[in-house]
Amino acid sequence: MTEQVTAVAPPTSLTHEELRQIAYFLRLTRSLEERIVSLFRQSKVIGGIYRSLGQEGESIASAFALDFSRGDVVAPLIRNMGSMIVAGATPVEILRQYMAKGDGPSRGRDLNIHFTDLEKGYIGPISMLGDMVPVMAGIVLAGRMKKKNLVGMVYIGDGASSTGAFAEGINFATVQRLPLVIVIEDNGYAYSTPTYRQTAARTLADKAVGYGCAGETVDGNDVLATHEAAKRAVDRARSGGGVTLLEVKTFRMKGHAEHDNQSYVPKEVIDEWGQRDPIEKFERQLIEWNVATTDDLAGIQKRVKQELDAAVTEAESSPMPKPEEALLGVYHGDGFWERRS
Repeated sequence: MTEQVTAVAPPTSLTHEELRQIAYFLRLTRSLEERIVSLFRQSKVIGGIYRSLGQEGESIASAFALDFSRGDVVAPLIRNMGSMIVAGATPVEILRQYMAKGDGPSRGRDLNIHFTDLEKGYIGPISMLGDMVPVMAGIVLAGRMKKKNLVGMVYIGDGASSTGAFAEGINFATVQRLPLVIVIEDNGYAYSTPTYRQTAARTLADKAVGYGCAGETVDGNDVLATHEAAKRAVDRARSGGGVTLLEVKTFRMKGHAEHDNQSYVPKEVIDEWGQRDPIEKFERQLIEWNVATTDDLAGIQKRVKQELDAAVTEAESSPMPKPEEALLGVYHGDGFWERRS
């Protein structure tokens, strides 16, 4: 007699198609970053590379809780490229940006994911870490004033959560009861400084108590758990419940940037987190839940490869910026914004 094995249903309201879409975003993000590293080593990428290896799950899972068709807005940090992809950023425009191409989002004026598309719903990061919290507070306040029921989501690192801009931003947002979700990433290190050396808080979510907003901690390498926590925060914000500080516990499997050999991290810590890869875990769960087969997952990887092959070819053939256009779209001495194309 053959034993019948019953698949375990996924503990979520997400459809099977949505779960497979998350799997696609996960593989696309990781593979795109791998292509960027390859291009960097060929001297085709301008500037630095800040990998999200090991952190892709929390970026995609949290952003997937937003509804961009309703005007929701996301503001990533340098390791949240996945959230921009969920919002609609394409591989070819990201590659053009990294390669400083003339037809890239910033036309070669800025690098990596420092670019914005308000129609799609994402605002690129700036290097002054912490500053995007008050910026996003202003954006969702403007949304409220325009009678739009939109939600904002902004990412902040463990180190940047110790900055004054973070403190002012979260305090203002909480007092105004704004529809804002602040995803605070505890990946163990602020560059090379361990988290415990730059805050005495037991958990970063505990900081929510001092500001009077909701706080929650979740395993950032558990894609589904992170999505469910983010969805609760988004629903709370949209229904008038105000700010949520969502702490995701995760780890970056690479150094701060491509030039950083991560020598300050004990090898046993890297080995431990290497066993908790968010993508591999999520794909195993999809198989256990009978949401996808190994062939389905292989098909996703094949699709990703084909899309990236085409994107790389297109980006490499794109022109470099024209010198005579260097001053277009920048501030003049009189303070007026030049809006020429």
